[in-house]
Amino acid sequence: MARRAVVAASVGNALEWYDFSVYAFFAGYVARDFFTGGDATTALINTFIVFGVGFVARPLGAVVIGIYGDRKGRKAALMLSIATMGLGTIVLAATPPAAVIGIGAPILLLIGRLLQGFSAGGEIGGAAAFLVEHAPPGRRGRYAAWLQASMGISNLISAIVGVTITTWLPDSAVQDWAWRIPFIVGLLIIPVGVYIRRSLPETEVFERNRTEQEGGPSPLKRLLTEYPKQLLTGFLFSVLWTVCVYAFVIYLPTYYRDPAAGLGFTSQQSFLASLVGNVVLVIGCIVAGRSADRYGARRVLTLGASGLLVIPLLCLLLLHAAPSVPVLLVVHSVLCANVAAFVGVAPSTMPRVFPAAVRTTGLALSYNVAAIFFAGFTPALLTWATARFTVYAPALWVTLGVVACLVSLPALFRHIAAVDAAETAEASHA
Repeated sequence: MARRAVVAASVGNALEWYDFSVYAFFAGYVARDFFTGGDATTALINTFIVFGVGFVARPLGAVVIGIYGDRKGRKAALMLSIATMGLGTIVLAATPPAAVIGIGAPILLLIGRLLQGFSAGGEIGGAAAFLVEHAPPGRRGRYAAWLQASMGISNLISAIVGVTITTWLPDSAVQDWAWRIPFIVGLLIIPVGVYIRRSLPETEVFERNRTEQEGGPSPLKRLLTEYPKQLLTGFLFSVLWTVCVYAFVIYLPTYYRDPAAGLGFTSQQSFLASLVGNVVLVIGCIVAGRSADRYGARRVLTLGASGLLVIPLLCLLLLHAAPSVPVLLVVHSVLCANVAAFVGVAPSTMPRVFPAAVRTTGLALSYNVAAIFFAGFTPALLTWATARFTVYAPALWVTLGVVACLVSLPALFRHIAAVDAAETAEASHA
């Protein structure tokens, strides 16, 4: 059952991440199709701003889908989030370019991103709670690690699609129509995800607390009145969780080919780096999850966060000193391995900060408030900062997340210890 839960959570979560990564990978083509005024850098920034605005809807999705998941079940929340993501993807894939419908094109692009943001806001809480509550004792790390590993798998798929399209089709064809193919591919995954998620039972933890959760006060009200410290701690922890992924896994493939970065890599070379890096990310997440079960989550998280403080800057210094394809592949692989060391453990750790009655809403809200500032607008901010400030902006921006995370860790594990003790006592009484 736990393995089926991994598949159910991972397939839908992979679809969520796939649509986000495809948008980022093909941002240059989207920019030329939807923002025809100004220079290429301005158009790319506008495209990433729309990418970021989608994150504004994430807290709303976190609250709506989170409350739904805490009241009606983790599975119900996962079904709602995957359906909403599919609707947003349809809008993105079908919207005509600005040359055809003018200002309507970027408006529809924004609507599609808002729908995707709403969906993603609720997905993380429902999926993480679903995995942690289905995992056998002592194996939360290895099971929940698949939530973040599925992100790497989806990025891997989008990178393969990107390499295939940019290699076999001329750039003019990619610009005219072929950049929409990856979004259409994403739509094909939805029926599979819906089928798998519908086939699983609800978690035992939710069923044990169903009466209290359906008839009690709103999970949002309980969070704000009873668990404000947990929300703040979860937010600080999530700053690094969100920013390292969006700076290094999502943004850097665009950075490598951005003229402002001065590296001179082609689209194919950037997609290749992403392909190799995401293989490393998937493996790294699984290794990190198993290490957390064996050596303790706190030790692995501290090691991963500390690495993100120094390794990214050293990697970018090396890449700018020797901008060749072999160095690019090594640098991006090292960065993805460092990201995996932290994010592979985060999904098994954060849900345990909140008790079952508010777990989906609490995780989703704290994560997605952090995501607005440190994920959604990170590509736009780093595109601007790279052009106007320094080419080492990605590494410097992530440093802020490291500081926030290290400050939050002591309180995070105090909250986890309290929740674990309460749930153990409750299970023994039941």
